[in-house]
Amino acid sequence: MNRLQIVVAPTVAIVASALAPICGAQVALVGRSFADVNQYAQQRSVKIYGAGGLRQLEAYQSGVLVSADGHVATMASVVLDQDWVIVHLSDSRRLRGEVVGVDPLLDIAVVKLDGEDAEFPYYDLQHQSMPYESMQLLAFCNLYNVATGDEPVSVLHGVLTAVAPLEARRGSFSTRYRDEVYIVDASINNPGAAGGIVVDLSGQPIGMIGKEVRSQLSGAWLNYALPWDRVAEGVDRIISGRLGASIDSTTDLPERSATFASLGIRLVPNVVPRTPPYIDSVLPDSPAETAMLEPDDLVIAVGDMRTGTHNDVEQALLRTPIDEPVRITLLRGNRLVDVELMPIVEGSQ
Repeated sequence: MNRLQIVVAPTVAIVASALAPICGAQVALVGRSFADVNQYAQQRSVKIYGAGGLRQLEAYQSGVLVSADGHVATMASVVLDQDWVIVHLSDSRRLRGEVVGVDPLLDIAVVKLDGEDAEFPYYDLQHQSMPYESMQLLAFCNLYNVATGDEPVSVLHGVLTAVAPLEARRGSFSTRYRDEVYIVDASINNPGAAGGIVVDLSGQPIGMIGKEVRSQLSGAWLNYALPWDRVAEGVDRIISGRLGASIDSTTDLPERSATFASLGIRLVPNVVPRTPPYIDSVLPDSPAETAMLEPDDLVIAVGDMRTGTHNDVEQALLRTPIDEPVRITLLRGNRLVDVELMPIVEGSQ
């Protein structure tokens, strides 16, 4: 039989028996059947519905529960370009989820479920996986939005073919993450799969399915997963606030605040609720030009305040006095850049 198996939820039982000759012995070693592994992973996998639906942008993707409190790890995407999303759990519940934050280096996002003090099954972020080339694996995701209702997510069987640095692009842009990923022999580079979980045959996490990208070398679509320890690293940074503190709306505003014009930057147009704060242009003879800011730089913090959206940057500048230096943290390619700008006060030139 082919080593690549695409399993749509209603036919899990059929594929379970088909997999037995391949993985039965290995599953027996850890005391779990395919049905056990499938149930365990399904309970911890979610379907996410949010922004998108226009210009061929999908409004759905996958996610993984990573805490009993209802934190969901997923990939950052246009689906999350709004303040909240709908998360569909394996027990048929549809819960509202708030976007907590994004790790721009890893392209990971965290969504917090409004579960009314419920306790959720989850994958342990501290689990230490030991993947190796040629090991067999299973991937769980909302592939092509096949599971449109209460159906379980789809299951794919494949093999880890290589551990290699990610050299890929989305459209004309290179991916920010360049470290090692797991290249797999399973068709997970498809709409809706991003954010799904990849597990070994005992059901333990190996990694998270990445975005749809092409190889910079060959142009072929890449089927890959972000290693689980990197997922844990990004989730911890987001939840702990080490990417910057949230903006405190109760803070008193200064009499005069810094502005985009006083710094000499223009951000991309604010067209959706969670428009990323990319620099669109830099004004000549401005503090931004002196500090060598560039178009496509992503503003991820102003001072100690995390700025995941265009609106966040506006709010952070409102809380920054115009007569004090403004420290800005940028993501340029896959590098973090810290700059300090002294706003130009009108009439001071």
